[in-house]
Amino acid sequence: MITTRFAPSPTGHIHVGNLRTALMNYLIARKAGGTFILRIDDTDPERSKEEYVDAVKQDLEWLGLHWDKVERQSTRLDHYAAAADTLRTNGRFYEAFETPVELDLKRKKQLNMGKPPVYDRAALALSEVERDALRAERGQGVWRFKLDQARIEWTDGILGDISIDAASVSDPVLIRQDGQVLYTIASVVDDMEMGVTDVVRGSDHVTNTATQIQIIEALGGTAPRFAHHSLLTGPQGEALSKRLGTLALRDLRARGVEPMALLSLMARLGSSDPVELRTEMADLIDGFDIERFGSAPTKFDEADLFPLTGRYLQSLPMAAVQTKIDVLGVPADMAEPFWLVMRDNIETLHDLDAWWALCRDGAEPVIDAEDEAFLAEALTMLPQAPFSADTWGTWTAAVKEATGRKGRGLFMPLRKALTGQAHGPDMAALMPLLQVIKAR
Repeated sequence: MITTRFAPSPTGHIHVGNLRTALMNYLIARKAGGTFILRIDDTDPERSKEEYVDAVKQDLEWLGLHWDKVERQSTRLDHYAAAADTLRTNGRFYEAFETPVELDLKRKKQLNMGKPPVYDRAALALSEVERDALRAERGQGVWRFKLDQARIEWTDGILGDISIDAASVSDPVLIRQDGQVLYTIASVVDDMEMGVTDVVRGSDHVTNTATQIQIIEALGGTAPRFAHHSLLTGPQGEALSKRLGTLALRDLRARGVEPMALLSLMARLGSSDPVELRTEMADLIDGFDIERFGSAPTKFDEADLFPLTGRYLQSLPMAAVQTKIDVLGVPADMAEPFWLVMRDNIETLHDLDAWWALCRDGAEPVIDAEDEAFLAEALTMLPQAPFSADTWGTWTAAVKEATGRKGRGLFMPLRKALTGQAHGPDMAALMPLLQVIKAR
């Protein structure tokens, strides 16, 4: 049975970078008929907030990424304490007392000597008397996992064969001085006890994975399959990390991005498959293959989401947008014609607001100087409202006959005079929706 998990920290709103991880784990589980766990990483009581737990769930539900069960790390602290005791018993856990300043000085000295800035394990040489003295002076120390300084190897689902020399990595701190359990051990214990078989996460976790494999083995477990996806960059290859706060899922939702547009992009971005709009989750699941993703940084451009959203909206029947149309106040007899005309001219549902305002209130005419005389004559020939589907053709034919204008020189000035813009729906279809015509 395939089991995957998405483990966000409830310290802020999830963004497109988080979504990439969540979606890949979700699709793997669903394609295999397995289990997808939402695991809230809330071991930090100061930074974790319940409002963000609720927000994570709302965002995932909006996208249709439904979990099979929810786990919370804050309710499992006794499991992590038991694992720590096991590591102590096995001689793989030790207390260290260096201050941040002392550690920084050590790192600088190592770098000056041309050595990697790896913790020197000085705490292992302390006698029990020395430990007691440091504890009395400084309080509790941190607890570090003692790495077996051999090569750590695994075959990554995206990156291929990975080999990391554990001697080049500091023994990781698993419990802080204040007793807070850190992600590295909590995640290992959860993955083991929850039967997680596959872990997909960002490539910035590769070193983490190496140390976690050793921790799993020290606790008598078997490591899951790991795959590390590339990190997102901006459209020019610039670091996206500083902008992720502005790319929160709830902000994209507020801007009108549709869930299937966002999922269609994120399910293929960085893979050898082209991005194609999918309107059903089942199509994304069936076509997903983690092995088709590459290791190169992946360019993400939020602008790509809006044409995809527009194409998705074009596929929707009136019933799917009835609520939005009702909120706008479109009369019932005009609702369906309004949607059928406008859906090919919007990128988000928000765009309907301006189109309905145009139909309801009219637009300020845009009249170029060279067209003033032409339009003055043409507007006297405009039939009285209400207009029909034949009004545009009848009117433009009469204006052409009277003025001799044709083609763009005929149609564009008339469009701009009636709608205030040079683009939009087919005028024959739009005319019956125009309730007011403003003239200058």
